[in-house]
Amino acid sequence: MRRANRQALMQHALRAEAFTAADAMAATGLTRATVLGVCAELEQAGWLREVSGGRDEGVVQRGRPARHYELRADAAVLIGVDAGQHTLTARAVDLRGRELAAVRRAIEGSLEPSSGGDGAGDESAGRARVQAVRGLVEQVLEQAGAQDRHRLLTVVGVPAPVDASGHSPRGDQGYWPAMNPGFVDVLDGRVLVENDANLAVLAEQALGDAPAGRGPDHLAALLMGERFGAGLIVDGHLLRGADGGAGEMRFLDGVLGDSRGADGVAALARRWTLEALAAEEASTSLAKIPRADLSAVDVFTAGREGDLLAQGVLDRIGDRLAHIAAILSSLLGVETVVVAGAIAEAIGPVLERSHHVLPQISTPPYPALRASTLGRDVVVCGAIELALTRLRADPLDLLSTDRLTD
Repeated sequence: MRRANRQALMQHALRAEAFTAADAMAATGLTRATVLGVCAELEQAGWLREVSGGRDEGVVQRGRPARHYELRADAAVLIGVDAGQHTLTARAVDLRGRELAAVRRAIEGSLEPSSGGDGAGDESAGRARVQAVRGLVEQVLEQAGAQDRHRLLTVVGVPAPVDASGHSPRGDQGYWPAMNPGFVDVLDGRVLVENDANLAVLAEQALGDAPAGRGPDHLAALLMGERFGAGLIVDGHLLRGADGGAGEMRFLDGVLGDSRGADGVAALARRWTLEALAAEEASTSLAKIPRADLSAVDVFTAGREGDLLAQGVLDRIGDRLAHIAAILSSLLGVETVVVAGAIAEAIGPVLERSHHVLPQISTPPYPALRASTLGRDVVVCGAIELALTRLRADPLDLLSTDRLTD
C-alpha cells in the first residue's frame, strides 16, 4: 500500500507543476494525511521539494498557508542515444524532458561487420562501437553538468531488430549484431535498447506534425537513409514481432524484384545515378563529380537545379516509396506514412511523385504521405520519449528509494 501511494504521488508530481495537498488529493484519491506523509517521504528521498506558494493579489490569506510541492526535475537525468551506422547522437534531459545537453559525433573509421559477421574483426568493431557510445554518453553528461546526478535510464536506438531483452538476432550477414553489440549488457546503469525505426514512429506519434498534438493510431515511420526501415503503430500499439523483426523491409527484395529492395534513399540515389552515368545518360552536373565521391545530396541538389538524369532518379525513388506506402496501407491499415530522418528535409520532390503514382497502383483510401518535421533528430527524440513514458508509467521502478522505509 505504501508503495502504491508513493507511486500515485510521483505520477502526479511528474504531470503537475507546483501542487498542494488538495491538488494531490483530487488527483490521486488519497487522504490529506497520506498525501502529506508521502510528500515528506519523497522530499526526504530527494525527489520532491517544498516551494513557496503563490498568493492572489488582494486576497486576504486566513489560517496557515497551504504547503506547495514540486518535482525536483534536476535530481536525475534521462539519456537518449541514436547509435546510427555512421553517426552517433546523444541527448540528456531532466525529469520533465527539458534538454540539458546534446552531442553529435561522426563515427571514425569503419565499425561495420566483415563478410559473414563471425570473425575477430567483428568483435573488434563491436568493442569499438561500445566504447564510442560509452564515450558519447559521458560527454553529454559532462556538458549537462550532470556527472554526479542519478542516471535513471539510457535508451539506445540501433539500426537492427531488437528483442524484448534488448539483444539483436544474428543475421543480415552480421550487420545486426554489429550494430547492437550487447549495449544492454555493457553500458552503465539501466539501459533499454530499441530499434531506431520504432523510436522514430514513437517520436512521430508524440511530437510529430499532428493538429491534435498526438499522431494517428495507425502510423508508419520510414527511416530512409542507407536502408529502409519501418516503425509501425497499429491500433495505437507499437508492432514488434518475433525477435523485434516487425518493420524489417527484407520482403521488398521479392516484392519489387530487386535483390537490394531494402536499400534506402541514400543508397538508391547513388546506385541508380551511377548506373545511369555508366549507361552514358546525359547529366549537366553529376558527370563532373568523381564516382567515388557521389552522394545522395549531390543527386537531390542536381534534381532541384533541373538535371534530367537526377530528376529521373528521384522519380524512381518516388515510385518505390509509393509502392511501399501502398503495401503498408493495404496490409496493416496504416493511414499515415511519414518519411523520417535526415533525408526528410529534401524529400519534397520524391513525395510529389509518390502522390502522383499512388492512385495508379492502389485503390482508396490512400495513406497520407508526409515528411517528418523532426529532421535528423527523430530517433533520439523517440529515445527520450520512450524514457519519459517509462518514467511516467512506473516512476518507482526507476527512482532510487533507498532512503525510504517500508
